[in-house]
Amino acid sequence: MTTAPASTALAPTTMPPTTMTDRLLDGLAFSIVERGYRETTVADIVRHAKTSKRAFYEQFASKEQCLIELLRNNNTDLIAHINTAVDPESDWREQIGQAVDAYIGHISARPAITLCWIREAPALGAVARPLHRQVMRDLTEILTALTGSSGFRRAGLQPIEPAIALILLGGLRELTALFVEDGRDMRGIAGPATAAAVALLSPH
Repeated sequence: MTTAPASTALAPTTMPPTTMTDRLLDGLAFSIVERGYRETTVADIVRHAKTSKRAFYEQFASKEQCLIELLRNNNTDLIAHINTAVDPESDWREQIGQAVDAYIGHISARPAITLCWIREAPALGAVARPLHRQVMRDLTEILTALTGSSGFRRAGLQPIEPAIALILLGGLRELTALFVEDGRDMRGIAGPATAAAVALLSPH
């Protein structure tokens, strides 16, 4: 069972859910924090959502589909958080720091969901493959856009190549998983992540 340490495993949202789908997604999120995804049942989800199994199956065909939607929403929130945090006019090194800080802020608020994306979603096999590819594509695109900003252009830097971005993101995902699993302070990711990005993006 993959769970985040209880002291840091916060629920992914703080705003009251507005639709039945939102309630069910929050129900799954709370159960992941409480029991881990593998041990979570539809009964757990509807208990947290304060609804019925019938209502669940009106929205989702399975627990797996519910998880995929939860992780898709989580990715959308992450992208928005980074976009809001980064000032494209800042020095390029500052932009890297802003992006890393935004990433850490997001995952620190929902470590159990983050760990589920990294460790559990791949185990779903083909059903989760489109989600994984979409997430990595979205993150690659935001890195490409960030490194194509005016702050990077002023330094004479070219936008990061997609293959290099994937290498950077893959390492960051694994480091994130290790920090969550070990219950370490997520701020410890900042130094290595920033150093790796600067090294890859610096003029050679």
